[in-house]
Amino acid sequence: MGQFKSKITGSGPGIHQANPEEGPPSESGQKDMELRKTSIYNTIDMAPQLEYYANTLPHQEIKIRPSLDVLRKTFEEVEAEKAAADDAAAEDENEEPQGPPGKPPTRFGWFIAVWMRCMLNIWGVILFLRLTWITSQAGIVLGLVIIALAVSVTTTTALSISAIATNGRVKSGGTYFMISRTLGPELGASIGLIFSLANALAVALHTVGFSEVVRDLMRSRGTIMVDSLNDVRIIGVVTVTILLFITFGGMDWEAKAQIFFFIVLMASFADYLVGTLIPPTLQKKSQGFFGYDRDIFIENLTPSWRGPDGNFFRQFAIFFPACTGILSGANISGDLKDPSTAIPKGTLMAIFCTTLSYVVIVITSGASTVRDASGNMTDLMTENSTSGCLGPACKLGWNFTTCVQSQACSQGLANYSQVMGLISGSYYLIVAGVFAATLSSALGFLVSAPKIFQCLCKDNVYPYISFFGKGYGKNNEPLRGYILTYLIAVAIILVAQLNIIAPIISNFFLCSYCLINLSCFHASIVNSPGWRPAFKYYNKWTALYGAMASFALMFAFTWWAALGTWFAISLLFIYITYLKKPNVNWGSSIQASSYNMALSFSVSLTDVKDHVKNFRPQCLVMTGPPQQRPALVDFVGCFTKQVSLMICGNIMEPDKQTQFQDSTDQYVKWLNKRKVRSFYTQFTANTLRDGVRYLMQASGLGKLKPNTLVIGFKSNWMESSPTSIDDYVHTIYDTFDANYCLCILRMMDGLDINDHADFKENQGFEPDEAIESNDHQPPEKNSANDISENSKSDQVKTVFKNAGGTKTIDVYWIADDGGLILLVPYLLTRRKRWRSCKIRVFVLGDEENMMESRDAMMALLKRFRINVTDVVVMTDTERSPQPKNMNRFLENVAPYRLYDEQQEDVSVQELKKKEPWKISDKQFEAFRLKSERKVRLNEIIRRNSQNTTLVLVSLPVPHGDCPSALYIAWLDTLTCGLHCPAVLVRGNQENVLTFYCQ
Repeated sequence: MGQFKSKITGSGPGIHQANPEEGPPSESGQKDMELRKTSIYNTIDMAPQLEYYANTLPHQEIKIRPSLDVLRKTFEEVEAEKAAADDAAAEDENEEPQGPPGKPPTRFGWFIAVWMRCMLNIWGVILFLRLTWITSQAGIVLGLVIIALAVSVTTTTALSISAIATNGRVKSGGTYFMISRTLGPELGASIGLIFSLANALAVALHTVGFSEVVRDLMRSRGTIMVDSLNDVRIIGVVTVTILLFITFGGMDWEAKAQIFFFIVLMASFADYLVGTLIPPTLQKKSQGFFGYDRDIFIENLTPSWRGPDGNFFRQFAIFFPACTGILSGANISGDLKDPSTAIPKGTLMAIFCTTLSYVVIVITSGASTVRDASGNMTDLMTENSTSGCLGPACKLGWNFTTCVQSQACSQGLANYSQVMGLISGSYYLIVAGVFAATLSSALGFLVSAPKIFQCLCKDNVYPYISFFGKGYGKNNEPLRGYILTYLIAVAIILVAQLNIIAPIISNFFLCSYCLINLSCFHASIVNSPGWRPAFKYYNKWTALYGAMASFALMFAFTWWAALGTWFAISLLFIYITYLKKPNVNWGSSIQASSYNMALSFSVSLTDVKDHVKNFRPQCLVMTGPPQQRPALVDFVGCFTKQVSLMICGNIMEPDKQTQFQDSTDQYVKWLNKRKVRSFYTQFTANTLRDGVRYLMQASGLGKLKPNTLVIGFKSNWMESSPTSIDDYVHTIYDTFDANYCLCILRMMDGLDINDHADFKENQGFEPDEAIESNDHQPPEKNSANDISENSKSDQVKTVFKNAGGTKTIDVYWIADDGGLILLVPYLLTRRKRWRSCKIRVFVLGDEENMMESRDAMMALLKRFRINVTDVVVMTDTERSPQPKNMNRFLENVAPYRLYDEQQEDVSVQELKKKEPWKISDKQFEAFRLKSERKVRLNEIIRRNSQNTTLVLVSLPVPHGDCPSALYIAWLDTLTCGLHCPAVLVRGNQENVLTFYCQ
C-alpha cells in the first residue's frame, strides 16, 4: 500500500521517457528531475545519487551532499544562504564566457584495447622460433604440461587483476595503479618504477629481435650495410623511431597499427594450419615434415632431452616469456571505456585464445614433423628394406640414421628453429608473422611504459620526475614519457647485447605478477568492508599460489636477477617509507591489515592478566591543543615512545566544539611531524575537572587503557579564580579516586607558549651560574622552555629534545608509592638523548643511621637493576626553614586566608559561607608543620639540584580536609626556584618494580 510501481517500458505519471531524437529537457523538466532526487524528509535532504559517491566524473562538477549542520538549519537560514549563493552566481555570469569544450578523449572497448593487445604481446618470437624446439625436447605430453603450468600462473594473475579492476573505478596507470591502491604507495611506487623501466627495456628487446630477423634476411640475400652488430643497431634505431612517430599520432594511430599487426599474425597462423593439411613436397620431407602421421605422433609424445638445456625446468624457463604480456590491456586502463569490464573480459579471453594456439602448435608440429632430419634428398630410400634404419621416418621412406648417429642433423624439430615456416603454406607469411609479433610487442610496450610512468609522476611519490607527468591532447598523451622511453630503448639497442638484460626483464614481469597476486590475496584475507569486487571468479588461495609461484620462478629462472630485482625494490621501499613518506591515503589493504592486527592483539590482551614485570606507564596527558604545550608532549613522549600508550587529551568548551573539531587533523599532523607516537582525543565539558574525569573513564580500549595522568602545573594559580584552583586540585583528588598514577610537570617559566613570542632556550641543559642563597629566584622570561628552529614553524624545540649530556637526574623519593618515581627516570635514560645522564636518589634518614639507610637503599636499587650513581640521605629535613623562605610562603597564601581570629564580631561559619574557598586560622595551624616541611624540602632541593637536568619529587597526597589553596601552595613551594624541569610523581600505591623473576 502506498507504493508506486511503473514498468520501464511503460509510461505513467512522473515518468519521462528519454528519446535520443528529443532536445534537451526544458527548464521545468530539469527542476522536476531535481525535485524527484530529494527525500521525503526534507527538501534539501537528497536521495541517493551516484554523484555523491564519485570523486570525479568526466565533464561533471563534484557534488557534495548537504552536511548535518545544513540539514539542522531553519528554513529562513537556508533561504538566506541560497539568496547569497544566487547573487554570487549572478556575478559569475557577468564574466567572460569560456570557450566551447574540447572533443572528448578517445576510449576503446575490450576487443581492440585489451583482447587484441594482450594477444599481440603474448604472441612473440617464441611462438614462431622456439615452441617447436621445446616440443622436440619435452615431447608432446610434457610440452602440454609446461604450457599448463605457465598458463596457471598467468591465469591466476589475470583472475587477481580482474578482481582488483572490478573493485572500484580504475584510472590510468594500469599495473602500478592497481598495486599502489591495494598495497599502498610503498610497494606500489617501488614496483611502478621498476615495471615502467621493464616496459621501456622490453621495447628494445623486441626491436632488436625484429632487427636480427631483418639482418638475417638481408644476409641471405647477400646484403650487408656495415657488419653484423652495426646492422642490428641501424635497423633497430630506425625501427624504434618509426614506432615513436606512430605513438605521437595518438592512440588512434597506435590502435590502427596494432589492428594491422593482428591481421598479419592471424594470417600467418592460418597459413600454418593450412600448411599442416597440404601434402608435403620431397624437399619438405627431407627437412622432416611428413604431414600427420600416427608413428611420428607416438614417437614425439615422450621427451628427448639434449644439450645443456635438456631438462624440464630449463625448457619451462625458455617457454614462460611466451605467456607474459597479459598486463598490456591493464596498462592502458586510462584509455578504456569501461576498465572494470574490459580488463577481466579481454585478458582472460586473450589467455584462452593464446593457450589454445600453443596447444594446437605443439600437437600439430609433434604429430607431423620428426625430431631429426638431414635436409638431403639423397636420404630418400629407394628400397623397401628398413634394416638398420632408426626413427619413424624409416616407415615413410627416409633414412636419417647417418646424421642422427653422427649428431649432424640440421633439420627437424630438434635442430631447425623455423619449423613453422617449413610446415606453413607460405614461408613469407610466417616471416611476416614474426615481424608483426615483434613490432606489435615493441609498439605495445612503447605505449605502456610512458602511461604507467605518467601516473607515477602525477602521484608525486618520487622527486624530480613530475616533469614527465604532463599530458597533451584529448587523450592526455604522455609525449615527454614517449621521448624518455625512446631514449632508453635507443641506448639499449645501441648496446645490442641483451643476453644479460633479458632475464632481468623477465624477473621484473614476474615480480609484478607476484605483487598483483599478493595484492588480491592480502585484500581478501584482511576482510576489509571496502573489498567488494564485482568479479566473483577468483579465490584468495589461487592468488596466493600465483604469488608464490611467481616468486619461486624468479629465483629458478635467474637467481642473481631475482636478487637484484628484490634488492632494488627493497631500496625504493625503504626510501619511500622512511625518507619520502608520501602524504597519500588510498585506503590500501595494508591499512586494513594494520587495523585487523591492532584489533586482534587488543582483544587478545584482555585475557592477559596484569603483572608487575609488564607494568608500563600508559599516560593520559592533558595537553590541550598539543602545540601549545610542547614540553608536556615531549616529556611524556621521551619515556613512552615504543614502550607504552600515550594519549593527548583536550577539554573543550561546548561553544568551541566545532572550532576544535576542524583542527583535530592539524593536531594529529603536528604530533606526527614531531615524531611523537601518541593518540589525540578531545572531550566537551563545562569544567576541567569534569572533562578529565570523563576522559579517565572513557579513554583507552581494553588493556590499552591509561593508568597514569600527566598534567602541567598551574603556575598562574595566584592570579586564578578560587573556582579554577578548586577545580584543578579536585582533578588531583579524582585521579587518586580512579586509582590512577599522577605526574605533574612544572617548567621554570610555565608550559604554555605564545605563537608571537620570541622563544628562548631553556637553560636546564646548560651550565648554570652559582646561586648565592637558597632563596634566589631565576629571572622571568617570555617563554617557558622552548626554542624555535624557524620563526615561521610551529615546531618548537624544548629541553626534552636536547641531549642531556653528562648531567644528573635527581629523584627525591620521599614517600614509597610503588616505585613509579624510579621507573620514569629509568625509562628516560633508555633514550639516546638521556643515556649519558646519571641518576641520584635522595631519601630521608637521620644522622645516626645515615650509612645504614644509604646501604639499604643501594641494595634495594641494585635488586631493582636500576643503575644509580649515588644515594644521598637527607638528615636535616626536620629543621625549621629559613625565615625569609617561610615568609615568602606566608605571603603567597595570605590572599587565601580568612584571618577569622582577628575578626571578633563575625563567626567562622559566616565567613566561610561568604568565602568557602579561604583557609581558616584553625586549618592553617593544623597544617602548619606540614607547610614548614614543604618549605624546608624545597630549600634542600634548591641546594642540591640547581645544576641537574631533571628533578623528580614525590607528590604529597592531600587530606580530605586540606583546603585547595593550601595544597596548591605546597606544590608551588616544593618546585619553585629551580632552573630545570621538575616533576611531582605519585604512584597508586601498587608495585611497579620488582626484583623477582615471577
